Amino acid sequence: MEFEPVIGLEIHAELQTKSKMFCACPVVDPTEAEPNIAVCPVCAGMPGVLPVVNQKAVEYAIRVALALNCEIAPTSIFARKNYFYPDLPKGYQISQYEQPLAVNGNLKIFTSKGEKTIRIRRVHMEEDTGKLTHVMKNGHSHSLVDLNRAGVPLLEIVSEPDLRSAEEVRAYAQTLRSILRYLGVNSGDMQKGVMRIEPNVSVRPVGSETFGTRTEIKNLNSFRALERSVDYEIRRQIERIRQGKPVIQQTLGWDESRGETVPQRSKEEAHDYRYFPEPDLPPLVVEPAWIEEIRASLPELPYAKVQRFRQQYGLSEYDADVLVAEPAVADYYEQAVNAAPDTTPKMVANWLSGELFSLLNQSLLPIEEIRVSPQSFGRLLQMVTQGKINQNTAKAVLEEMFNTGKEAQDIVSERGLSQISDADYIASLVSQTLDQHPEQVSTYLKGKETVSRWLFGQVMRLSRGQANPHVVQQELDRQLAALKEASH
Repeated sequence: MEFEPVIGLEIHAELQTKSKMFCACPVVDPTEAEPNIAVCPVCAGMPGVLPVVNQKAVEYAIRVALALNCEIAPTSIFARKNYFYPDLPKGYQISQYEQPLAVNGNLKIFTSKGEKTIRIRRVHMEEDTGKLTHVMKNGHSHSLVDLNRAGVPLLEIVSEPDLRSAEEVRAYAQTLRSILRYLGVNSGDMQKGVMRIEPNVSVRPVGSETFGTRTEIKNLNSFRALERSVDYEIRRQIERIRQGKPVIQQTLGWDESRGETVPQRSKEEAHDYRYFPEPDLPPLVVEPAWIEEIRASLPELPYAKVQRFRQQYGLSEYDADVLVAEPAVADYYEQAVNAAPDTTPKMVANWLSGELFSLLNQSLLPIEEIRVSPQSFGRLLQMVTQGKINQNTAKAVLEEMFNTGKEAQDIVSERGLSQISDADYIASLVSQTLDQHPEQVSTYLKGKETVSRWLFGQVMRLSRGQANPHVVQQELDRQLAALKEASH
């Protein structure tokens, strides 16, 4: 029997506001701030305190909902989601349940099988929990609680179970992360836990319309872990069904070192949380005029930018996707293209995604922090197009620009790297090379014409890589043709 996976994603994204969701405590970087320095009676859940909704968080949530083509509810209700956990000091989380902020959206993704639209079930606001750190001391396990994150604005985005493979799951999560970054509502820094992904996975016989028993993999914070865990869970469930064993509905963790999912607890249903309307918060009423004001402020989003890059710059879908994935990279590309009017946009794309990305990966720097401005990068490529330096020289110059911040023209002048295109000089280099290698010339004249590539390399070496390759090739072909004619 053939099986198909049925997968839906719940994605939790922290909103980049300055203060928390229901109090004035600052939102601090969890990797840099001392534990428990951004805590007040409201987010610590002290008796008698009253929450107040953060307007900026609501605005950010609406931005995301509009970008996902959702219907915005004119009135939504906050609810208490009750459960006890050490990093939830109130004993309940303020969330939304029956009447969320937005519903019925969609998101286009691209995979190896083409474009697909994934339906969005709901987008709702809630507050984040604190963070537990588990340590061993004197042979005993301890859990330390940091409440800096408790109360940070959190957006939960829930898809319909429209995903059918680990590849689609990864494409969906990456596309959504890109949108959040374009909107400026989330940094996308998954290692810091600002975006956490929880896939719900089940399998069923191909052709069946009945859902299988699902499991939920909790708190994944990398695309690699997401894809690997989903792929493993699909295979695990299929194997159990083939062995005649039931799939148990439960919450799972992902063990990266073992490469497998591990049970955590039985899967809760909505009634287990005893949702009821939050008595301390009135209904959230969103005025239509405010929604339209937010809609008008939305930037060009990734899908639209990909289509524009393909049309305006003649790029392939793959090239456009690579450049548009990060807003800073897309901006860098467009500025570089404008700085290199004689260079094709395709050439700029190739150098950016090839040579510059390689240097970025080696340095672990984001493109916003490098010393090579997009204008300087464009001027370097302009020099290649104009024949002032060749491609190999340009690669070496780019590396020095990356390390020092110098301009390409200054490096070329200081090191005497200008490309040589003088026809008479190159003719002399070719003649000298042919005189120095009579055996190879004889082999060529006997019919082994591939030797010409080796001779080309010798001419370039003689010029210390500065000769114009196009002129060298033309002159080498001319002189070899003349020798062949003379040998007849």
